[in-house]
Amino acid sequence: MAGTDATRPTARGGPAVVLVEPQLGENIGATARAMANGGLSHLRLVRPREPWPNPKARAAASGADWVLDEAGLFDSAAAAIADLHWVWATTARTRDMVKPCSTPREAVTRMRRESPDGAGCGILFGPERTGLTNDHLALASRAIAIPASPEFRSLNLAQAVLVVSYEWYQSGAAAETTVDSFERSSRPATNDEIQRFFSHLEAQLDAAGFLFPPEKRPAMVRNLRNLFLRADLTEQEVRTLHGVVRSLSGRSWEEAVQAGEGEPGGS
Repeated sequence: MAGTDATRPTARGGPAVVLVEPQLGENIGATARAMANGGLSHLRLVRPREPWPNPKARAAASGADWVLDEAGLFDSAAAAIADLHWVWATTARTRDMVKPCSTPREAVTRMRRESPDGAGCGILFGPERTGLTNDHLALASRAIAIPASPEFRSLNLAQAVLVVSYEWYQSGAAAETTVDSFERSSRPATNDEIQRFFSHLEAQLDAAGFLFPPEKRPAMVRNLRNLFLRADLTEQEVRTLHGVVRSLSGRSWEEAVQAGEGEPGGS
C-alpha cells in the first residue's frame, strides 16, 4: 500500500529495535520499512548472518534508507543493549522463567511512561527460525507477546516489528507523558551496569559454591537475573548491591576494585 510523502519531515526516535542474529537481508530491509511506518529510526543488528551493509536489505526497505544507514552493528545482544535503561524481549512461547509479559499495546504504554520519546528503551527480536533463546530473554526485564491465534502464532520478523511499531505510533497522540508520582533519587541503571553487577554477584556465588550442581547453574543464574531485572534498578541501587555483595564476600573495597569487582560509592 503506497503512501510515502517526501514533503513531510522524516519521523525519528522511539525505542531501539534490536535484531539478534537476523538471517536474511530482505528481512532486515522489511524491518526498516516497518520501523519507518511507526516513526522508529534506531536499528541495531547483532551478528547478521549475511554481510553488512546488504543490498538486499536496501531493496526491501522501499525507501527507508535512513534506518539502514544509521543502523549499529554489534557482536552480542548484551553489547547492543548496554547503554539502554529499559529492555523488552519479544517471545511467542511460554518460557520457564518468571518475567512480566505484556501485549505490544501495554508495553508501549509503559515505555511512554518511562521515556516519552523512547530514549533509553529497546526491544529485542530473535532470529527468524528460532526466536530469542532463554539467555537472550534473560537480558530483558520484561517480555512482549503478540496476541495471535493459538493454532498459528508464527510471524515474519518484519511483521512482528510492524505490530510493535504501529502500537508505538498510535500511542503517541494520546500517550500519557507524566512521570511517576515520585522523583527518582538516581537515574535508571543502564543494562551494562546491571550486567556488570550480575558478573560480580555470580562470581561470588560460584566462589561460595552456591551455583551447584553445574547442570543447574544456567537456570539458577537466569532466575537470579530475572529477580533483579524486575526491580527496575537505579544506578545508585546497583552500586549499593555491589557493596552488599562485596561486604558478604569479606573483601575490602580496594581489593574488590583491584580484582575488577564492585563499583565505587556502593552505599
